[in-house]
Amino acid sequence: MNTTFPDGRDERTVAVENASFSFAYSFICYGLLLVVIYRNYFKHDSSWDLLGLVILSGFVHLVYQASNKVLSRQWARAVAINISIACILAALIAMFRH
Repeated sequence: MNTTFPDGRDERTVAVENASFSFAYSFICYGLLLVVIYRNYFKHDSSWDLLGLVILSGFVHLVYQASNKVLSRQWARAVAINISIACILAALIAMFRH
């Protein structure tokens, strides 16, 4: 079944657009994280403003999906694993940096 939207787009076009938005979002977030790392280690500048943008964009994403009730158990498990890995890496970096 092929759904056509009022402006002539079909579901394949919408899927490709959504995938491109996802890739662009990931590129921006990882790019900002690399800039934060560069500013911290090489320039010794505080980068909380950029890190805050990454965190807030993730929070907006979470709130929107939660309000539309599309979060799953698999998603929650992936988030828990990512948070655990991030905490372990942060502890290792802090331990070896001092």
